[in-house]
Amino acid sequence: MALGNAESSNADVEDQSVVDHLPSLVLSPCYPVTLTFIDVTYTIKQGTTASTRNLRHLICPGPTTTSTATISSSSTSRTIINGVTGIAHPGEILAVLGPSGSGKSTLLNALACRLHAPSLTGSLLFTPQNNDVIHPVQLPLQFRTGFVPQDDVLYQHLTVRETLAFAARLLRAPLAAVDAVISDLCLSKCADTSIAAVSGGERRRTSIAHEVIADPGILVLDEPTSGLDSTAAMRIVEVLERIARKGKKTIVMSVHQPSCRVFRVFGSVLVMSDGRGVFYGKGSEAVGYFEGLGLSPAFWINPAEFLLDLANGVYHLDSASEKEKLNMKQTLISSYNNVLVPKVKAACQNKTFTTTNDMVAVGMSRPTRPSVTSHLSIWFSHFVILLQRSLKERRHESFDSLRVLQVLSAATLAGAIWWHSQYLDVQDRLGLLFFISIFWGVFPSFNAVFAFPQDRAIFLKERASGMYSLSPYFMARIVGDLPMELILPMVFLTMIYWMTTLKPDLVAFLLTLIVVLGYVLVAQGLALAIGAIIMDAKRAATVATVTMLAFVLTGGFYVHQMPRFLMWIRYVSPTYYCYRLLIYVQYGGGKGISSLLRCSNHWGRATMRCKFIEEDIGGQINAMASVVILVVMFVAYRLLAYFALRRIKI
Repeated sequence: MALGNAESSNADVEDQSVVDHLPSLVLSPCYPVTLTFIDVTYTIKQGTTASTRNLRHLICPGPTTTSTATISSSSTSRTIINGVTGIAHPGEILAVLGPSGSGKSTLLNALACRLHAPSLTGSLLFTPQNNDVIHPVQLPLQFRTGFVPQDDVLYQHLTVRETLAFAARLLRAPLAAVDAVISDLCLSKCADTSIAAVSGGERRRTSIAHEVIADPGILVLDEPTSGLDSTAAMRIVEVLERIARKGKKTIVMSVHQPSCRVFRVFGSVLVMSDGRGVFYGKGSEAVGYFEGLGLSPAFWINPAEFLLDLANGVYHLDSASEKEKLNMKQTLISSYNNVLVPKVKAACQNKTFTTTNDMVAVGMSRPTRPSVTSHLSIWFSHFVILLQRSLKERRHESFDSLRVLQVLSAATLAGAIWWHSQYLDVQDRLGLLFFISIFWGVFPSFNAVFAFPQDRAIFLKERASGMYSLSPYFMARIVGDLPMELILPMVFLTMIYWMTTLKPDLVAFLLTLIVVLGYVLVAQGLALAIGAIIMDAKRAATVATVTMLAFVLTGGFYVHQMPRFLMWIRYVSPTYYCYRLLIYVQYGGGKGISSLLRCSNHWGRATMRCKFIEEDIGGQINAMASVVILVVMFVAYRLLAYFALRRIKI
C-alpha cells in the first residue's frame, strides 16, 4: 500500500468502519505474516511561528517524539526517517539498532500502523506464509498488530492477573488465555501482585502479555530491555524468542545496546543512523558485511557495540583523513541503498501486488457490518467491562486516606467555627453556605482535571489496538465517577449540617444535599472538559485554578456591584447558582427572615440589616432558573469533554 496516497476524508470513514467491525477482526484467527517495509519515510511540518506553536501546544499538546533526525533544507519540514527498507519474518526477531535520535521509535510506530499519511510515505506489505500474494497493509492491520511502547502503560492498582483478564474480556478472547500467557511469560509468581509492586522486568513482561493475549500476528516492541540489567534483559528477549518460535509470530523490536548473548538471539538486524538505514540482514552476517567495506574491528568486541560505533560514525583508521571519517556515515548509507535494499525489493518481484479493497487481512474478506442489536450488545459489554475496571482502579484514588482526612478535617473545622450558628445571624450563615460552595467547587475539580490527561497514554494505546471505541470508555468513566465522587460530599454535609444547626428540617437537609451533589457533578464536568481540551496535567491544573478563582470571586458573596464588562462571568459561574440555591433552601425569598428582623416595613430603606437582606437574599435569580442552568451545565460540560476527546487522532 502506498502510504502517502490516502485521502483524509476516506481515512475518517475507514476509521469509523473499522471500529464498527472491530469484534470480527479480533475474533478471527491470526496467521503467520511476513512484514515488508520499503522506502518508509516520515516527515513532519514545521511551518508555524514560535508563538503559534506555543499557543497550539497549550491548547492541544500532542505527543512528543524522542527521536531526532536531519532537518531538511526547507525550513517548513523535518524528516524523521528517510527511505528505510527491510523484512520481518515470522518465527524470528527483527532487531532495530541505532543510537539515540536515529528514528527507531518513529519507525516502529510506522510499522505498527500508528502513523498515517500524508506525513508517512513508502510501502508496508505483509505476506501470508505459503502464499504468493502480498496484500497491502490497510487500516485494520493495526488491530492485528500488538504494540508495546517504551514506557509501561498500565493501571498501577490492578494486579497482573486483573490487567490481563480485563484485556482478554475487552478483546473477546477466552479467559483461559490469561493463565496460558501468565505461564508463557513467567508471571506466575507475581500474578496476584499489583502493578505498582512488581519489579521492572515483571512490569515489562506484563506489558508484553497485555498485547500477546490478543494473539496478534505481528508484535512490535519499543526498547523492551531499556532500564533492565543484562540478566533481566536476556530473560525478556528469550521470552520473545520463544513466543516468536512457538507461535510463528513476527516480532520487531528496537534495542539500545544489547549484550552479546542478546544479540545472538536476533534473527535479523536493521541498523539506523540519522533516520536512514546503514545495514539490514542476518545478525551473524553483519560484521562480515562491514569487513567487505574495509571496516573491521581491531580486536574482538560485542558485534552490537561495533555496529553502534559505525552508526555513530566512530571508526578509527590510521591512514584515513578527517574528511574520510566524516563521510563514513554517507558511505554506509550509500552501500545500504545500493547493495542491501535491492535484495529486499528483489524478494518482492516474483510476487503479485494487489490493491484490492476486498482484502483487509490474510485469508479474510472485509467483515460485514454488524446489526444494530449486535452493535449495542458489544457496546454495552465494553461499557460494563470498562466500568468494572474503572471502579477497581479508582477506588484507591477516590478513597485515599489523605483525601478522606482532608474532607473530614474540613468538615470538623467548619463545624467547630460555625458551631450551633443562629438562624438570625444571617451574615455568618451566608459565609458558611458560601464556604460549602467554594469547597465543593474546588475540591472535586482539582481531582477531575487530571482524569483524562493521566489516562491519555492508556486510552491512546488501547484504542489504537482496537480494544474499544471512545463512547463506552467515556460513559464508563463518567458513570464510574458518580459513586466515587458523591460519597465524600454526603459525609461532609451530614457532619457540617447538624453541627452548625442549619435549618432543622429533613426536607431542607435533603434539598441542601441534592444541591451540593449536583454542584459537585457540575464542577467535576467543568474540570473534565478542561482536562480533555488541554490534555496536559500541569496546564490543565493552571487553567482550572484561574477559572475556579474567577467563579468564586464572582459567586455573589464577596462583591455585589461589578463592572458591566465582567458581569457575564457571574452568569456562567456554577458557584453563583449553587450559592443562590443554598440560600433559597435556608431562607426562601427572604420575607420570613425580614419579618423576624422587623425589616418588613422598611424594605428597600438604607438600614444596614434590611439592605443586607435585600441584596444577599431577596431580589436574586429565580431558584428554578438556577436549577435549569446547572442541569444545562452538567450536560454541556460533559459533551464538551466528549467532543474534545474525539479530536484526538489514533
